[in-house]
Amino acid sequence: MKLATFSTDLHRGVGLIKGELIIPLSDAARGIPAEMKNLVEKWDELADTVRRLGEEAANAIPLSQVKLNAPVARPSKVLAIGLNYADHVAESGLETPKHQLWFSKLVNSVSGPSDDIEIPVTSSQIDYEVELVAVIGRQGRHISVEEAHRYVFGYCVGNDVSARDWQMRTPQWILGKSFDTHGPYGPYITTAEDLGDPHSLGIRSYVNGELRQNSNTKHLIFNVWDQISHLSQVMTLEPGDLIFTGTPGGVGVARTPPVFLKPGDVVRCEIDQLGAIENRCVDEKSTRAA
Repeated sequence: MKLATFSTDLHRGVGLIKGELIIPLSDAARGIPAEMKNLVEKWDELADTVRRLGEEAANAIPLSQVKLNAPVARPSKVLAIGLNYADHVAESGLETPKHQLWFSKLVNSVSGPSDDIEIPVTSSQIDYEVELVAVIGRQGRHISVEEAHRYVFGYCVGNDVSARDWQMRTPQWILGKSFDTHGPYGPYITTAEDLGDPHSLGIRSYVNGELRQNSNTKHLIFNVWDQISHLSQVMTLEPGDLIFTGTPGGVGVARTPPVFLKPGDVVRCEIDQLGAIENRCVDEKSTRAA
């Protein structure tokens, strides 16, 4: 199933995508939450109802008439792993990590699959990073690698937008990764049961139509199950948490000379079977006007 958070001029809710249509779920049946995080929390009891509504396809709206928003608007945690594809490690001039390298993207960075990416007034080195995003589906701590797949609700396409000048000022990357609008993802959640194994998906990014990154999730150094197990040794993972699983080689900072995003650029990130997100870069000053 493909589940989305959407809005129209008069309505906001959670919907089930069927082809070129979206079925507003909370309008179609009592007890279905209007927020994705709540739907994820109650998925075990609501999944059959959602499947039935998908078969009936009543009250469906053309996708062209809605705006798709960030699937989980306010996740409790947004966690991201660094240096997790061999080609990205090589282009960074660093050694392959012996241990998983984690940082947080603060929740203010979260934005939707077609929302603008702000080029901040305080940074001149904004970069793109296409990533597979895993959405946690149930609470867990001390999860084994073998059981980790049971804790994933679904998957999205993400862009770990990075302010390289801020990121590299200190060993702690959190500020360079957490500017407003620098975590677009979506366009919807493809449920784990529909996708199956996430470790054989083509993953690509484009800037203004030019292919910049082109790899496959089979090249992850630490795969999704390793990541979930590792994180859960430290913290309780909760429904709706987002895990950005790493970016392949081809980022702007590694080009010769480096090439950074500027106002007017359009970044498209896509992953096989999960769809694509596309975001235009705009000057932060223009968004703050008025």
